[in-house]
Amino acid sequence: MAKDEVDDLLPDIDAAKGFYAKYEPKEILGRGISSTVRRCIEKETGIEYAAKIIDLSNDSHDGAGEGGKTMLESTIEEVHILRMVAGHPYIIELHDVFESNTFVFLVFELCKNGELFDYLTSVVALSEKKTRYIMRQLFEALQHVHSHNIVHRDLKPENILLDDNLNVKLTDFGFARVLKPGDKLFDLCGTPGYLAPEVLKTNMFEDAEGYSKEVDIWACGVIMFTLLVGCPPFWHRKQMVMLRNIMEGKYTFITPEWADITEPPKDLIRKLLVVDPKKRITIKEALEHPFFQMMLWDQDITPLKRSLSGSSRRLSRISQLALEMKSCTFNARKMFQYGILCVRAMVRIRRLRFTPEPLSVEVAQVDPYRIKVLRKVIDGCAFRVYGHWVKKGEGQNRAALFENTPKIELKHIYVSNLSR
Repeated sequence: MAKDEVDDLLPDIDAAKGFYAKYEPKEILGRGISSTVRRCIEKETGIEYAAKIIDLSNDSHDGAGEGGKTMLESTIEEVHILRMVAGHPYIIELHDVFESNTFVFLVFELCKNGELFDYLTSVVALSEKKTRYIMRQLFEALQHVHSHNIVHRDLKPENILLDDNLNVKLTDFGFARVLKPGDKLFDLCGTPGYLAPEVLKTNMFEDAEGYSKEVDIWACGVIMFTLLVGCPPFWHRKQMVMLRNIMEGKYTFITPEWADITEPPKDLIRKLLVVDPKKRITIKEALEHPFFQMMLWDQDITPLKRSLSGSSRRLSRISQLALEMKSCTFNARKMFQYGILCVRAMVRIRRLRFTPEPLSVEVAQVDPYRIKVLRKVIDGCAFRVYGHWVKKGEGQNRAALFENTPKIELKHIYVSNLSR
């Protein structure tokens, strides 16, 4: 029998009478190393949930996980932390827990839109507006976690779920730890591409100071970078090069994907990805950053557009209102419309520098990736063709799809040889 078929089998009813009495298990939503996630329905209410079924049959101290703890001990600690942070709108809700000799059932709220990682793969990259929406919720969730002196230690798009309204739900507290005042951690855990420099130092230097909650802020910087351009900042085919880039805080904003992104998100990323944790921005400071301060030109002005005639020309309309103001008494409604038009005019002027360049055949032939419209088509096609190759966890290789620089200019070499 194949491994997947074995994993698909439900636990014996005798091993989980409490769970089966209350819930009806359905199809598999995902798999982990020693767990399976299934959709389930509460029999009494008909409400859908996600049940994480953890297999303890091979659990022993000899095969203990991180920190020398058994799977059961780690699960109990995760449940304790989930209950500590419960009640926040952007943190996954633990609804029920069942335990038997061989299985533990954790019943969570169901997030039908799945992982942020999968959503990002489907759209390649997010706009600044969507990134702001997601990152604000992530920072607020993390602020709540840190207020309980808990460090998550494994923040990444795979551990962020999206509910029906595309709101963030922070999940997977398996590596999370409760800290006492002044405590430092020294164990190496997490996903390589999201590890903070101080975490790597604890594994490399005996006199390392350890690390604390600042590692989560670094991971937020990596996530934000990835959301905006679709590619993580430090990824490299050779893991040692990637780890060196992390230690040095070596990343750039010079790739074509960054050409259309404004300065505020770049500035916030710079302050999040500071190698020295003591100089790294705090969550409170991050939420107060200009990137999160909504301004009129960043807001949706559709309601304002609807209040004006769609058939009138902008400049002629402004001129018409100006003439009417001179010839008649004060009219509050018309003055308000005039003010709206002025604001819209200023918004358009401000956005002129972000207007895409004209689509030129010559430029498209020489450097098509420079043009935003073509870049979106190229990235979209790449992810549709090779999307199955974009793996999760330690094998993060989605960045390889963005390596569009040719290794050798064969055409140039060929032409040079012909001219000799």
